This record gives sequence, C-alpha cells and structure tokens, in this order.
Amino acid sequence: MSFFPAKDPEPGDALACAGIDLIILPRTSDLGGFEVRRALPNARRRMVGPFIFLDEMGPAEFRSGAGLDVRPHPHIGLATVTYLFDGEIMHRDSLGSVVPIRPGEVNWMTAGRGIAHSERTGGERRAAGGALHGLQCWVALPQASEEMPPAFSHIDASDLPTADAEGKAVRVVAGRAYGLSSPVRTEWDTIFVDAQLKAASTLPLDADYEERAVYIVSGEIDIAGDRFQPGRLLVFKPGDRIAIRALTDARIAILGGAPMDGPRHIWWNFVSSRKDRIDQAKEEWKTGRFDSVPGETEFIPLPD
Repeated sequence: MSFFPAKDPEPGDALACAGIDLIILPRTSDLGGFEVRRALPNARRRMVGPFIFLDEMGPAEFRSGAGLDVRPHPHIGLATVTYLFDGEIMHRDSLGSVVPIRPGEVNWMTAGRGIAHSERTGGERRAAGGALHGLQCWVALPQASEEMPPAFSHIDASDLPTADAEGKAVRVVAGRAYGLSSPVRTEWDTIFVDAQLKAASTLPLDADYEERAVYIVSGEIDIAGDRFQPGRLLVFKPGDRIAIRALTDARIAILGGAPMDGPRHIWWNFVSSRKDRIDQAKEEWKTGRFDSVPGETEFIPLPD
C-alpha cells in the first residue's frame, strides 16, 4: 500500500487503565469506495517495536468488475507485511514474484536497498466481485540491514503455527508467543499475532516484548475494567502483564517487538535512518532507476 497524508483524529476513549500508555484512533481515507484506517505512524507514536506503519484495509465489498488497483510503487529500508482476513490480493514485484495472498497467509516483502511492487484484484475475483479486509504493516529494518538485497517470502496459512483452546484461537504470524514460533524470518525482534476470541474468554499478554500494542479489528474488549471498541490501537507500557477479556466475539492483532536502534525518517513509501538516503530514493524513482515490475506498465509517480 502507498502512503497517504491525513490528520490524526482525537482519541475516542478515556484513558483509565494503568497498563495502557496511549490509545490511537486511526485516521481514515476513502480510496475510491475502499476505506483505509491508518494507526501508525501517529503524531504521538511513530513506532511500536519495528512497526512504523499500520493500515486496516476495508472491510470492503467490491461489485462485479471493481477491485483493488495499487499501481507499481517503490520502497526502501523496510519490509511490508500483508495479512488478510477476507478476500484476495495479487502481489507482483520487481523480483518477479507473482503471488496471490489469501486469508491466514502472510506476504513478507523486504525492500532493503529498493524494490517496487503492485497490489491488485486478480481477473477472476474482479469479474465476480467480493470482499476484502486485512492489515498491511511496514516494519523498519535495523540500520545494518537497511541496504540489504530485496527479498520476498510467502507463507501459507497451514505453515503458520496456531493454537485453539478455551474460546481463544491464535495464529503467530511473526516472532514467538503462547509457546509457538513463526517460521517467518525477521531482521529485528518482532511479534505479530492474529487472535480470535469468543465472548467471555480472556487472553493473557505477557511482557516478553518491551514494546507491545493491540489493534482491535472487530468486537469489544475489556482491559482492567475499561471497554474498547474496534478501530483502536492500544499501546501498552513495558513490563506489565495484561489480560484481554472479550466482551463480545472479537478479533485483535498483537504487534510490537524490541525498540528500534534509533529513529526513522519516513517520506511517502520510503523509510530510512538517514534523510539523505530518502532523497536519493526520490531521485532514483523519479528517474526510473528502480527495477520495474514485470508485466506492469503503469506506476505511481513521485508526489510533488
């Protein structure tokens, strides 16, 4: 997904829980009948662990003949993480990858020194129409890996570890949690968990990772007596063990990791620890020095 500018709305919940450091209400943009809510970056919180960007895409219902059309665009200094709850996206990149992503799978595209990709609704699904709902995140790369060669990894849902008991179903997309370890390779200490909770169930969140947050995808949850509705990013203080109780059937994403090794600059789709590197990437995209996406002739031009 490509970056869009928007102002941060005011938080929608009173903060009473001592374990919560910040509540972020995402800013929303309508991309032609397709709503996107952006929780990170935020004016009051740039990153949670390595996560520097968090979008919720949809839920949307495309009519027959319509769909997602994100033209080829560039990235540096980050990895994009695409995880769907519903629908399908066709990923193409300048490495030659052509992979559909479906619910429960993960696309982990490491930009490193530079990559371009497109995200579209495939032909058959476009003809039929259908739903689309999911998360797309960017994780910053450590300074030592910012200029690594670009790479792409797709992990099937069946290869991601899961656990299901007492009204709680978790899938560990990245990192280690609940006795499970994801096969996804990360360049930094990272946690990303998809959790579905039945009403009245409680999910513990230990302090194994210093920086942790929960994004509420659906349903309503309770933390220490405070109620939180969908579309909130709850950023927790380090060191506290948290109990997340579902007041209704709910779905949440847990994300975070170790604090990054220094601040990051972000401009459009570029992330770097160095401003001059972002300036270089601007010039490279403007002058056509990024590798192109095979089979694609369109592209998103550099913003003014």
